[in-house]
Amino acid sequence: MKASRPYQPLLLRVLHGLTGICLIVAIVTAYWTYEVYDGRWGRIPLPDYQAIEGLHGTFGLWTLLIFPAFLIYACRPGRRRLWQPQSWQQLADVGKPVWWYTINRLVNTLALLALTFALYSGKMMDETWLPRGELTHAWYYAHLISWVVMVGAIAFHLLINAKVGGTPLLLSMLTWQYREKDSPKRWPTHINQTWVTWRQGAWRHWISLNTAIGVMEIAILISLVVAWLLPLMK
Repeated sequence: MKASRPYQPLLLRVLHGLTGICLIVAIVTAYWTYEVYDGRWGRIPLPDYQAIEGLHGTFGLWTLLIFPAFLIYACRPGRRRLWQPQSWQQLADVGKPVWWYTINRLVNTLALLALTFALYSGKMMDETWLPRGELTHAWYYAHLISWVVMVGAIAFHLLINAKVGGTPLLLSMLTWQYREKDSPKRWPTHINQTWVTWRQGAWRHWISLNTAIGVMEIAILISLVVAWLLPLMK
C-alpha cells in the first residue's frame, strides 16, 4: 500500500461501515414512514407501503445494537478523531490546516451526539402511534427533528472529511485492504488480552471521567441503557 495513501484501521472500517449502512437505510425509511403516515410539511410521490414503519424500526434497532461498539472504538482507539482538550485554542487558527482538522473533530463528535438523540427518541416512541394517526406526541416531534439533524450531521461529516483529506480519505474507508497488525486472525488474541487486563483492574481506568470525551462516552452508554429499560417499564 502506498505510503501517501490514508490508512484506516480495519475494525474502524467495519464498525463505521455497518453503522453507516444501517443508519442510512434507517434515514431513508424514516422519511418514507413520514410520507405514509404524516406528510404535513410536504411530500414526494412514494408508494403507500404500510409496512415501512416496521422496516424503519428494524434498521433503527440494528443501528442501536451496533452503535455501542462503534462508540467505544471512537472514544478510545479513535479518540484522536474526536474533540481534544487543545481544540478550543486551535479554533483560533481560522483557515489554517489545524483549524480544519479541529472542525472535523468537532463534526465527528457532534455526529455521535446526534445519532444518540435519534436512537433515544426513537426508542421512546410507541409503534402504534402513527398507524392510529397520533401525530402530536412530543417524542414523535423529537424523533423527526433528530433525523433532520442526523442528515445534516452526515452531510457535514462527508464535506469536512473531503476538505481535510479529499477523495483518498473518503475512499480509504471503503477498501478491504489491511495491514498485518489489523488482521482479523489477531482479533481473538486482542480480545483475550483485553479480558485479562480487565480482570486485573483495567475496568477502573475504562470508566475514567478525566476528559470530556470520557464523560460523553459514559453518558451516551448510560442513555442507551435507559432507552432499552424505559419502554419495558411502560
